[in-house]
Amino acid sequence: MRAFLDARQGAHDPQMFMANGQRLPNPEKPERIPVLKAGAEAAGAVFAAPRDFGMGPLAAVHSAEYLAFLQGIHSRWLRIEGAAAEVIPNIHPDRRSANYPKSAVGQAGWHQADTACPIAAGTWEAAYWSAQTALSAAEAVLAGGPAYALCRPPGHHAFADLAGGFCFLNNAGIAAEWLRAQGMRPAILDVDVHHGNGTQGIFYARSDVLTVSLHADPDRFYPFFWGAAQERGEGTGLGYNLNLPLPRGTDDADYLAALAVALARIRAFGADVVVVALGLDAHEADPFQGFRVTTGGFTRIAEAIAGLGLPLLVVQEGGYLQPALGTNLTAFLQGLG
Repeated sequence: MRAFLDARQGAHDPQMFMANGQRLPNPEKPERIPVLKAGAEAAGAVFAAPRDFGMGPLAAVHSAEYLAFLQGIHSRWLRIEGAAAEVIPNIHPDRRSANYPKSAVGQAGWHQADTACPIAAGTWEAAYWSAQTALSAAEAVLAGGPAYALCRPPGHHAFADLAGGFCFLNNAGIAAEWLRAQGMRPAILDVDVHHGNGTQGIFYARSDVLTVSLHADPDRFYPFFWGAAQERGEGTGLGYNLNLPLPRGTDDADYLAALAVALARIRAFGADVVVVALGLDAHEADPFQGFRVTTGGFTRIAEAIAGLGLPLLVVQEGGYLQPALGTNLTAFLQGLG
């Protein structure tokens, strides 16, 4: 399997995030990269550096205003007397039609959904090359065979103009939109334990990209405000978004039963390529403790997805440092065959 990674993705090194009112070490660390790389190589993946597709494919998904914010906010932030080293918002608008402020503090609140997406000196560079990694893997899929994009930072919580949940650029969405522009009919299948709310938001009113997400029920799990079963799309996109929220503690058998529903929807859509937003945080030992999927369960999940018989692009999302992280990726990629 062809795989892609750029060393500059390690430039983003977030120091903290807030949970339950506490300042905690941020789990989305650069140390994830060598663990995931080793796991992919154990499955036979051969890594190459991505090529640079430029800003165009990013701007096809994200607003130019948001991209300008990501590129410039850290240097602007440091001009604030007494500012912390990382951009973390302390105020958010109550509506997206509110005034767009000139203040760096105000714009941080506008473009960052929560306190889990701190922006530091290396964040833009890392996020940019994470997106280029996804695009290069998409190009490899068009050339034949599955491909794996070791995207870090991840992307599925990033909306068109909003970062959140460790995510800045929506790598899976950028890749899917690029594939669509090449004449493909993509479906995005998100198997991260958290709902892919940014991905849903980007394509919610569209019928040319199908979005499907299996995740822990947001009634009591991040991202809380998105991911309910009744969210089916809007306008021309009505019926082109499928959410399958599952109870906390869901095991292999129940997960695979829900996955069968997801795969049936992808077949009904007539997809000719599938972008898998791969979160390994559904594992029973992941720090977020959402599901109880086993390492063997990841193999069975991958085998079921491979059963679609479609070209597959695997884009890395969550999955945090714990002893089985690399092994889980090996198990999934081996399950693809």
